[in-house]
Amino acid sequence: MPPAMLTETAYAKINLALHIRARRTDGYHALESLFAFCADGDELRGEARDDSALTLTVTGPFAEGLSAGENNLVLRAACALQAASGTHRGADLYLDKQLPVASGIGGGSADAAAALRLLIRLWGIRPMDMDFPAIAASLGADVPVCLNSQTSFGMGVGDQLAAVDLDLGGTPILLVNPLLPCPTGPVYAGWGGVDRGPLDPLLWREGRNDLAASATALVPEIDDVLAVLRAQLPELTRMSGSGATCFALFASEAERDAAADRIADDHPDWWGMATVLR
Repeated sequence: MPPAMLTETAYAKINLALHIRARRTDGYHALESLFAFCADGDELRGEARDDSALTLTVTGPFAEGLSAGENNLVLRAACALQAASGTHRGADLYLDKQLPVASGIGGGSADAAAALRLLIRLWGIRPMDMDFPAIAASLGADVPVCLNSQTSFGMGVGDQLAAVDLDLGGTPILLVNPLLPCPTGPVYAGWGGVDRGPLDPLLWREGRNDLAASATALVPEIDDVLAVLRAQLPELTRMSGSGATCFALFASEAERDAAADRIADDHPDWWGMATVLR
């Protein structure tokens, strides 16, 4: 029998580079991105029930304003897995929301992926007995890459994934967000429509984030965050996803931590997370 309570980390997703190639007729965008994941993120705990009910309790610094109802991606993932597997078991789920909501680091998608990973263990389900990748894809374009939470090259809408031979594990990274709304839809809608060229995943440091201009037009403070991060003399600074979270990669954890302390002192109203890449 599986243990009564299990835990999964919903690892923060980083777009080390994000190239938008075209608008699609279905409303999505054709893109190329190098995805990487931090060692930290939200935490999801789950306990099996004797009946088939599913409950979700959300706590943590970013719980306020986040629905714990059926539209939450954690519960949507649980319902989808329950239906696909035919299980009659339920679960009480507890999400500790440590990542800002809608901040360009895949929080909701990572939470859904963590729910799938947790529940196949909690319910004793064999993923190979169903189309597990299709379940993940049905929940959102970023959920498939969050399922494995490993460095990957994404194409299509980010759901066509390929392994990349890069050794990024342990790279010190600092995430900073000005805690201002940066809605994904308007950011993508504001993309200028110019294809600036493909992304070579092995040359990702020479890449870019094609959504940075439209995100900054909506949230000018993103430029302030990037400027402050660059002033810390990291190896690389860039915005992640559709913003407003920005990141900096450092040569050492000591340099990262010193930068994190300086930024926290100077900008106490910003959110920050010092961690490493997986």
